[in-house]
Parts: sequence; C-alpha cells; structure tokens
Amino acid sequence: MSLSHTVFSGLQPVNVWAHFAMLCATPRASKEEGALRVYIKGWAEARGLPTTVDAAGNLIVRKPASAGREQAPGVVLQAHLDMVCQKNTESTHDFSRDVIQPALRDGWLIAEETTLGADNGIGVALILAALEDASLAHGPLEALLTVDEEAGMGGARGLAAGVLEGSLMLNLDTEEWGEFYLGCAGGLDVNVTRLGVAEAVPSDYKTCRISLRGLRGGHSGVNIHEERGNAIKLLVRVLRQLEAAMPLRLAELQGGSARNALPREAFATIAVPAEALARLPVLLDEQQALLRAELHGVDDGVALELAAAPAALLMSLAEQAVWLATLHAAPHGVRRMSRQVPGVVETSNNLGMVDVHPNGGSCNFMVRSLLGSASLALADEIVSLFALSGTPAEKAGYYPGWAPNPDSALLALCQSVYRRDFAAESKVQVIHAGLECGIIGAKYPGLDIVSFGPTIRGAHAPGESVEVSTVDGCWALLGSILAELAEQQEDAQ
Repeated sequence: MSLSHTVFSGLQPVNVWAHFAMLCATPRASKEEGALRVYIKGWAEARGLPTTVDAAGNLIVRKPASAGREQAPGVVLQAHLDMVCQKNTESTHDFSRDVIQPALRDGWLIAEETTLGADNGIGVALILAALEDASLAHGPLEALLTVDEEAGMGGARGLAAGVLEGSLMLNLDTEEWGEFYLGCAGGLDVNVTRLGVAEAVPSDYKTCRISLRGLRGGHSGVNIHEERGNAIKLLVRVLRQLEAAMPLRLAELQGGSARNALPREAFATIAVPAEALARLPVLLDEQQALLRAELHGVDDGVALELAAAPAALLMSLAEQAVWLATLHAAPHGVRRMSRQVPGVVETSNNLGMVDVHPNGGSCNFMVRSLLGSASLALADEIVSLFALSGTPAEKAGYYPGWAPNPDSALLALCQSVYRRDFAAESKVQVIHAGLECGIIGAKYPGLDIVSFGPTIRGAHAPGESVEVSTVDGCWALLGSILAELAEQQEDAQ
C-alpha cells in the first residue's frame, strides 16, 4: 500500500507507518499468516538479510551488527504476525481479502468498524523499520516474528530451543506508552462440547430471534477488571427470565467470535406459543432497562432487539435446561486480585464463545492467571461444573506466565534511556494478558526480556485505536536502547 493519498500520509515516523500500511493491506488472521510471511521473507532477502522459517511457521530474520559493534550483545526483537479479526455485525468487511480501513481522529488512528491490528502490527512495523534502517547503531539483531499468537500462542510453543542467538529480548507487544512490562499471566483453555437431541417446532409456536448488542467488548485480559458486559452471560440471563415468564423453547444460541475477546454480541433463536409472542417486546424492554441500569457508565449501549426468524428444529427441553443452567452458573470475570502485585488481576476467565444448536453445541473459556496453579484450579472448577450434567469439557493449550525479574539489567537500561530521552520516569508493570515472553523465556533460560509498546485502546474489538504520537516515541526509544546497548559494549572494550 502506498502512503500517498492515504490516511498514513504525513504520519511520523514514515518508515514505521509505511510498514503498518502494508500490514493493513495484507490478511493476517491467526493461522492464516502465510502470505504475509512470504512477503516479509522476500522483502528481507532482497535486502541481504538471512531468513529462516521454523517448523512452527515463525519467521526469523537476522541483521548483522553495525560496524564496530560486532561484539555487542545480541538482541532479539519479537512481535507476532497475526491479529484478532473482529467486526461489527453490519460490516461487510472480509478479513481474508479486504484492506483494513483506518481513519485519523484527534491524534489516534482508528478502525471504526473492525479491529485495526495495531496489536501487534505496530510491533511488527517497528521491527521491520529497524531491519531496514542503516543509520541505527546496534549489535547483532534477530527479528522473531511469530504466528498464531492470538489463537493459542502456537508459534511461541513451536519455537525450538537453540534457534535464537541473542541474550536479550525486546518484546513489542504491550499497549501503554511509558510503561515497561516485566511479567504477564499464563493460562489455558477449557473447551466444552455436547451432542444434542433435536425436536420439531410445535405447530402453535412462533419463532423469533433475540439479539443482545451494543457492548464495548475488548481484550479479555487487559479489560477484564473493568467489568464490561459479557453478551453471552447477559443473554443467557435474559433467556432464563423469559423461561420463568412463558413456555420458551430454544433453537440456537450464538455469541462471541474470539476466545480472547470479551463477547460484544449474542443471539438466540427461540420459539414461544403464538399467544405469548405479543408479550416479548414488553419483557425485553424491562430486561434492557435493568441491564442498562447495572452497566451504567460501563456499557451504556447495551440493547435487546427482537425480530422474526425461521427455525425448523428446536433443542429438547432437557438439553435446553443443561445449556442455559450451566452457562448461567459458569464463572466469568475476575476471580482474584494479586496479593504480590497490587492493582493487578491475578486470576480470571472469559466465557468467550458459544455455539449451541438443536443437534449439540460448544463453548470456550479462556482462563488466565499469574499463578499456574490458580489457572489450573479455576479450569478444573469449570470442568467439574459441566461434569454435573455429563457434558465433556477438556483443558487444553496451557502456557506458562512470565515471572517478573526485578533485577533485570535490561530493564534498568531501558528505564535509564527513557528517563534521559523523555525527561520523565517510566513505570514497571505486570500485565494480566498473555505475552509470548513466558513461553520463550522458558525455552531460553537466562534470556533477559523487557516489553514495551505504544498506547493502544480497544484491542480485540472494533474501534481499536493507537495513539500516533506514541508510535513515534516507541521508534525513538527502540533506536536509543539499541544504541545504548552497543555503546556500553564499546565502552567495556
């Protein structure tokens, strides 16, 4: 994508935004990063940079040290190629082929109907800019561009020991400028599946569709403590209230589209006796008023909508009871705040996706914790809850957290450079989101890791935005950190 005549024209630094424009024009859903990887590999090799694609599909690009800095410590620059693909229901955007269409609003680059992909596209763009900039002073560089981060960290999991040569790593996948991250949550998934029994719609019943929409959604780790609405949990609650008011039969229930995003929308196709149909709008208005009162100031836009919809089959009453009761009782949100890191969530889970129909259904929970034992314990509780109804649930995809190292020499250098260049103090944080640092660090003991990035809002939801000025800051900071590491080595010689 050319920068001329686009929203990117005039943005600084030009080289970083040029790469981000390319990313916006290249499909890169999780597990579908192949075309992007091929492009970057060719781009790097055209510049004489050696590349490797490992068995997991990760791309590694190496750049020799600047002249005279060959003995400086090797630095791994790490980001992931994939993005969370979320869009508003009305959007016709096709993530498999369409270009992301950002707009500039008051100093923020925003995608209003879809996710923007600043998570982690800005990190990738910063790394590509560093690989091509001959004016940077640095020691040996390795770019580790992983795949499948957003759908289970498959790239980091598949990274073999002994591949990386650097002793330091800068992860560029956090979302608050002025903060250095030194630890993150680990976690796992709980996947639930159950076969169903379909029944015909009674002849005297009418079918319709209830939509719960208007929630903000967001990142299931970063935003979990804000107690934003979960569309699945809220709609299940509404359906339970309707069950108490009239004979209600469920045909389908869907909600959420990404395990690591707070569900913004959920939909239920139901059947009710013809004489009860007229009561539904009144009951839904009452429920909407209750939800808006409870979510005031958090999710003011929550809305319940009713529309005619066909349904040929219904779930059996027994299956309906299992799904609605279990989903209603299932945990979601913050379980415990950290005692070791004040103000940070220790353990949480996100009921992120559900797809239930007359012949069966499935749902997914993403559990996170700073403590491995706590994430496993909460996952076991969810498995046990579904076991009460004989519903299979399995734990999968466990990954370790990133334990903070407050004595990190790389952190001390990063803080010093930030203080010098920006005349301000930085903050050190632990994030309740999954970064690849823990997985990579476990395979490379002794690797000194720090993470930083620009300010991003609304990651994993339509309306995702990045503050333009902080991207410029990140670029300047990255160059200064690399130069300082090289200069320190030169001084030692």
